[in-house]
Formats: sequence, structure tokens, C-alpha cells
Amino acid sequence: MAEKVKNVVLVGQGGVGKTMLAEAMLHLSGATNRLGGHSGTKPTLDYDPEEEKRSFSIKLSVAPVNWEGCRLNVIDAPCYPDFIGDAYSAMAACETAVFVVDAASGAQSTTTRLWYAAEDLSLARAVFVNRIDRSETAYDDTLAALTERFGNRLAPVTLPMGVGSDFEGIIDVIRMKGRRLGPDGKAQVFDLPEQYVGAAQAARDAICDLVVEADDDLMMKYLEGEPLTDDEVEGLLSRAIAERIFVPVFAGVCTKEEGVVSLLDDIVAYFPSPDTYGKVPLVNGELLDVDPDDDRPVVFVFKILNDPQQGRLAFAKVLTGTVTPGLELVNARTRKTERLAHLYRMMGRDTTEVRSAEAGDIVVVPKLDAQTGDTLSATGKVEAAAFRFPNSLYRIAIEADQRGSEDKLFTFLEKMADADPTLKVDRDEDTGQTVISAIGEAQVSVLLDRLESRANVGAHTVPLRIPYRETIRRTATGHGRHKKQTGGAGQFADVRIRIEPNPDGGYEFLDEVVGGAVPRGFIPAVDKGAQETMRDGVLAGYPMIDVKVALYDGQFHPVDSNEMAFRTAARLGFQDAVSQAEAVLLEPMATLQITVPESYAGSIMGDISASRGRVEGMETTDKGEVSIRARAPYAEVVDYATRLRSLSRGTGEYTIEVEGYEQVPHDVQERLAKEYQECRSQGR
Repeated sequence: MAEKVKNVVLVGQGGVGKTMLAEAMLHLSGATNRLGGHSGTKPTLDYDPEEEKRSFSIKLSVAPVNWEGCRLNVIDAPCYPDFIGDAYSAMAACETAVFVVDAASGAQSTTTRLWYAAEDLSLARAVFVNRIDRSETAYDDTLAALTERFGNRLAPVTLPMGVGSDFEGIIDVIRMKGRRLGPDGKAQVFDLPEQYVGAAQAARDAICDLVVEADDDLMMKYLEGEPLTDDEVEGLLSRAIAERIFVPVFAGVCTKEEGVVSLLDDIVAYFPSPDTYGKVPLVNGELLDVDPDDDRPVVFVFKILNDPQQGRLAFAKVLTGTVTPGLELVNARTRKTERLAHLYRMMGRDTTEVRSAEAGDIVVVPKLDAQTGDTLSATGKVEAAAFRFPNSLYRIAIEADQRGSEDKLFTFLEKMADADPTLKVDRDEDTGQTVISAIGEAQVSVLLDRLESRANVGAHTVPLRIPYRETIRRTATGHGRHKKQTGGAGQFADVRIRIEPNPDGGYEFLDEVVGGAVPRGFIPAVDKGAQETMRDGVLAGYPMIDVKVALYDGQFHPVDSNEMAFRTAARLGFQDAVSQAEAVLLEPMATLQITVPESYAGSIMGDISASRGRVEGMETTDKGEVSIRARAPYAEVVDYATRLRSLSRGTGEYTIEVEGYEQVPHDVQERLAKEYQECRSQGR
């Protein structure tokens, strides 16, 4: 069965026509009766209201295509940078990644990023060059640019007949035939016009030069000058593509459905199927044989979707065996049994229930507790290796528009984060904010829109509060006296305390009272008052750290003294001491590892310097990029995800780790202290 299934993911830069290619495949195969998404028609695959609103894909969709007796699970993956996580999910479930490229624009930043991700996953790759009918398009220039970017393993298997407005069809290089769609929408195959034979033969020779490496015997024959037969070339193609020796390049126009039939034919004929793809890596370092004859069912969940109409849906690939409705499997992560109550195939929004799914196939299972990346098996001991998602480094705080809806807000956010590994939500204990970690601003914007439309909760974003800290630089003493007399029992407490920097870090309280100046029962209240003052801050309202406090003297009244009075006196005494102890403000520091093409290195280093940061090292990666290690105040790089995208035109990646504190410059301390005093005077 597995040889009759091919799983293909369409990836590439946003806006190059991936969804249109999938729509053309559906239409040409008869799965739909119209070409969706063209000339004002609604697309079959981009059905989400947010996709209609924004005019680009924000989630993956499966286009099940039956072609020449083979079932193709074509996954249309969103490749707008903020939603690229679904592309990584889809690639983990497929054997081949087809990169859709605009003929005029070529391979752009997202295409390059995903190319290397597909390489890391050992996927077979192909390229579909779209929009070759544009007058400014030079197909040869596009191929040259692709080869320069991705290496000399690329060669065209189809060529355009004519350019620009003279475009009239496709040259099938493998079969040395011409192809076009007739007025009736049917594919026409014809002998090549004489003027195209030379270019087609040269392209075919280039293919032979590459694919012959898949067979040592045929390579020796070829090197000795003996031409390969058609059967030999076609036999080599499957092996060369599966072994990633050869990357076929297709030409076409998705809106005219030209070149799509050739792509479909070659997917069926030459692209790897699950049983020829290889072995799935397991967490323990071993490899799982994808054997279609293995009767132990193993299911890999590669995507969770929370659909407002259909609920929680798990997109799953059957790695081995056969699954049927009602089957119970054990989740390797949770060790809990989960029941596959129903199995569906999904095309856009529409689902069709199926009675079984065999090794290699992709199905949708409702109401599973599994998460993205989980593996289900009969024993629960088979766990496929987790795949890496892009870093979710865009962080922003979110607040409900109305008080009282915070719980509803947080519940919805947790539900969305549970389904999307690139989205995280947490409560920052230091600042008290609810913080969203995402890939970018558009992802958060969609989240807010869904929050309002699905949960009826309005919310807005606010900047992150930076967790500054306060400390002191020298030893000082302070006096706190609290006296209140309002008739009847009053309040009285008097304390003298000393504060000093604590070189060991943290807070330490010392009792140095002698002679009973402060009764033992009130000393814990002084300790508590000092800690409360440190928690609230003195200089700019931020917690104070690394201070040693000593109570060395005081006074009490036998009637009016109590714990509350001594807590208040301790706060006053602590504040008095801080005013003389050279209080300073500390800021969290961030260590960044930034990877960009070499051409952007200068801009990145200049931006780090302008952000009060310093470059600590730089080296060249094995992909020819530059990796820059830098350290900067966290407050200056809290928005670095957005800045790096702008500085590097979307080509840069980075990691960030917040570690350690350093003293802020004097002007920054003055500004923050002034803001704090203004807030206090206004009662905020």
C-alpha cells in the first residue's frame, strides 16, 4: 500500500503561488470542479476567516489528490514568516518538499531557510518555478540563480516553450515531448517543434550527468561514452531523487494550470514513497523501519488544529501497520491510552470518514489528547525523534480589555498554545504580566482576532516590563521611628538598622540588639518590614537584591508597641539607610547568538553597538553565514525579533538568553527614578 501513497509538502516564500498550485492539482485531478482562489473564486484550502481577511495561508491544509492510481497527500504549508511553524510540521510528515519559486523573484529568504530545514530532515526536494509567462521572466536566469544558491544538483525536467506573452506550453525533458492544456482542459502531448529539440536535449544530458551517480555500473557505462536508454534514465531518476543526488526543477503557470500535469506525473513516477524513503529516527538514537508489512501500528501526530466547528483535530501519519476506527494506542510521551474513535481525510474544511489507513498514509483524528510531535503505538515504546521548530522569540504582554475576563483570556491562550508549539503563554512572576511568545507580530494579531471571535474576549498588547533590580554599593545606617497616638492604645516603635552590600548574594538579616532595646518578640517584625521594603523597591520601585540588614538598636513602649508598629518603623529605617547607601539600578543582560548572511554582518554589529551592547565574537558557519555572539541590555533587545527581520530582510536567526545584571547608566537610572516618582505622586 505504501508504494501507492506519496506525501508532498509545498513550501517557499509567501505569495509565490503554493496554494494556487495545490488548487490546480485538486482541479486537474477532478477533486474539485473549479480552480479555487482564481478570478474571484474562493480557495478550497484557505477557508479560515483569518486567511480570507489577510489573503495568505496561516495554517497547513491537506489536498488529497488521486492521480494515475496513486494517492498524493499534498500539504499546502503556510510560509509567511510568522506561521512558518506549520511548514516544519508538514515537512516532518512528508518524503518530498516541493519548493515553489516565483520566476521573477527567485529563491528568497524564507525559501532558503526552509531549504536547509528540509536538508536537515533528509527530505527529497524539487522546485516548481511559477509564473514563467511574465514578460520580465528569463527562465535560464532563474535556474542559474537557483543553482548558485542551492548547488549544482538542480536541473530542469521541464522547460517553457516560449517566454512572456509567447509562452505556449511545456517541454517534457524526460520524455522529449511537448505538453499543454487544450481548450477543454485536457492535457495534450505532442512531438517537440524543431526549434526546441536542441535545448531539450541539452537539458536531458544535464539530467543524465547527475542521476547516473545513483548507479556505479551505469555511471561507468556512461563515462565510457555509451548513452543511457530511456528505461535506464527513468529508473535512475527515482533513486537519484530519493537519495537526494538530484533535484528536479519544473516550470509552469499555476493560474493557467500549465506544467502542473507534468509535476503530477513525475510525482507518481519518480518521487519517493514512504516505503522507499528510508527509516524514521527514534528518540533513543535507533531507526524505525517503515515496513508496509509490519502489522504493529505506529502513528505520528504532526499537527494539532483547533477548529471552531469541528473541535480539536490531530493530523497524523501512519508510520507502520494499519489503523482502524476504535483502535486504542499508547502515547509514548504520556504513557496513556488514546482511542482513535474516527478517521477522516480532509480537503480544506471538508472531511470524509474512512474505514482504515495503512502505512504511509495521512489521516485526521478528532478529539485526541496527543500533542504535536507525539507518537502512538501498541506498546507506547516507539517514540519518533522530535523535530525542531523556529524560535518563538517575539515576546509581548497581553491584557484583557475588561476586568473580570482575565481567567477566560488565559484559558483561551493556553488552549491555543497547546495546539501550536510555536506559541507559548506564561505568567511572568517578576512583572505580573501575561506574556505571549510567538514568531512575530502577525501571529499575535491573528491570536487576538480569534480571541475576540471565538471566546468573545477583547484584549490588547502592551510592552513588556523589564525586570530591573535595585541594590546598594556601600554600608549605611538608618533610623526609623513610628509614633501614633489617637486616643486609647497608640503605636510606637523605634529602630536603628545598618545595611550593607551582601557579597554572597541574596538577603541576610542579623540580630545585633543587646540589652533588650527591642524585645525578642518584635525582631521578626523588623525583619519582615525590611523584606517588604526590598520587595517594593526604594529607588525606582523595583525589587532590591543582595543586601545584608542588621538591627543593632531601638526603643519600645510597654503598652503601645506591637508588631505592626515595628514593621512600619523598619520600613522607614530601611528607606533612610538606602538614601545614604549609594543605591543603584541594575538591568538584566542578554546574550545573543545571531546568524545572518555575511552581507548583513556590518549592519547587525552596528545595531548592537547602538543598543549599548558589545560584540564578543564572530565566526563563519558551515553554510557560509556569519554567527555573531553579542551581549546587550535586555531592555534594548526585547524587540529584537522584529528588528532582526528588518535588518536582515528576513534572513537572520538568533537565540537569546537573559543572564546576569549590570548597573544601568546614570541617565537611564535618573529617567526610571523620575518615572517612578511621578507615578507615586499620581497615585498609580
